[in-house]
Amino acid sequence: MTNAPLMPKATAVWLVENTSLTFDQIAEFCKLHPLEVKGIADGEVAAGIRGHDPITSGQLTREEIARGERDSRHHLKLSVSKVVVPEVKKARGPRYTPLSRRQDRPNAILWLVRNHPELKDAQIMRLVGTTKATLKAIRERTHWNSAALTPMDPVTLGLCSQIDLDFEVNRAAKDRPAVMEDHGQMLVPAAVTTQREPATHEDVFGKSAPRPVEEEDNFDADRVFGRLKDVDFGE
Repeated sequence: MTNAPLMPKATAVWLVENTSLTFDQIAEFCKLHPLEVKGIADGEVAAGIRGHDPITSGQLTREEIARGERDSRHHLKLSVSKVVVPEVKKARGPRYTPLSRRQDRPNAILWLVRNHPELKDAQIMRLVGTTKATLKAIRERTHWNSAALTPMDPVTLGLCSQIDLDFEVNRAAKDRPAVMEDHGQMLVPAAVTTQREPATHEDVFGKSAPRPVEEEDNFDADRVFGRLKDVDFGE
């Protein structure tokens, strides 16, 4: 149905009633079967359809129709509209979940909550098409069927695609702050280990503390033996 006019059957009705074009020409232009166009002319097809004028809608010109009426081998060409209508982007609404899969949605929510705790509520709601109340009930285990819920992959259930799931997980990972891990004692920087080689004993072992002065270094014999004179050995 590429390059077909708007309202093909209504256009065919108008062309049959208001022109002398052949059935084949009308069928080719409207992307219909010639027998269907013949049925329109006989009143057997599209009996309740009101004809649509392709000239007023800018899909055909009078000159193009006249050229086709003069030559039955002429192929009608759809006029290109001079007005470019911008394409309206539809806002992405909540994901539609088939009825047969809605009973599995709580299981998918439980799987996402357990396996991807980094996902925000809005992301889970987009992936499986749930509501905030249902998601909160499953998180807090207050859901009416919490005891019977079983975690199940939403991709396997057909609730979302793997591409959508990976996109949301990567998006959540980027928003999560980086955690600094403690790797214990680190290696000494190369600037320290590549310093000049030790050349002296002090460079290797460091400066030793000064040796304390002991009494033996200042031995006084007269003082020691002088004290023995006062000792009574029990004669």
